[in-house]
Amino acid sequence: MSLRVGILMGGASEEKKVSIATGKAVIKACAENGYTTTEFVFETNYKKYLKELKKQNIIFNALHGGIGENGKIQAWLDENDIKYTGSGAIASSLCMDKAKSKKIAKRNGIKTPDWQLIERLDQDVKITLPFVVKPNDQGSTVGLSIVKNDQSVQPAIDLAFQHGNKVIIEKFISGRELTIPIINEDAYPIVEINPKNNFYDYECKYTPGMSEYVCPADLEQNLIEKIETNTMKLFQKFDCSVYARADYILDKLGVPYFLEMNTLPGMTSTSLVPKSAYARGQSFQKLIRYIIELSI
Repeated sequence: MSLRVGILMGGASEEKKVSIATGKAVIKACAENGYTTTEFVFETNYKKYLKELKKQNIIFNALHGGIGENGKIQAWLDENDIKYTGSGAIASSLCMDKAKSKKIAKRNGIKTPDWQLIERLDQDVKITLPFVVKPNDQGSTVGLSIVKNDQSVQPAIDLAFQHGNKVIIEKFISGRELTIPIINEDAYPIVEINPKNNFYDYECKYTPGMSEYVCPADLEQNLIEKIETNTMKLFQKFDCSVYARADYILDKLGVPYFLEMNTLPGMTSTSLVPKSAYARGQSFQKLIRYIIELSI
């Protein structure tokens, strides 16, 4: 009897489109692996699928952002004794909160850009320009601005507050954009991202041809080891499980700064984890099978 895999996708977050793209890619890989798949697409009411979800051997969580990534879905699945891929509720909630995860990184001696959490529109900004303004609990660069002058500060904060209740202002560090997946507590090859726009924005992430990727990234061995060690430490400190992806910026002096940990990284044709796995000789089909097997 083949494995029954339910694919949970959609949701009401700003990343719904990306979630559906991930879900479709995962369904195809599951079919190639000989699994029986059931698609669960929802806007807000995922609970209506409870009976059907319980019939699956495992749920592949293909949601991005919102309740699918902040621990709410995970907690509900746990309550109902339903197995699912990826990290649990506590790790998901923590990694979605950029300020909290940065605090843990700093406490553990891992460099991260200076930041300030803004909870009111009229709060004074203490970080010096230039800086990055973004919602504290969103992904895919939703509501993100790079601010270089005083006139742009308030519009950037207003925009970020349209996408979340708290806003993080983070010192802008010019440098190389790097990302590294951890799968089964094993560091995968680092990917360097060279976006066509000024930074790795939504368009560059999800439009084929809008970014160039180098994997493995051209870095000195001691730097690779430092990034791997830092990421592994954070993966454990955050209590992540199965897989996640950490983002870094490498400054002009060759110092890596941790930005955030993604507990549900994208799994589309342009996504970064599949690119890294491919550099290890792991096809997308094998990667999905590996994640499902680890989660079971």
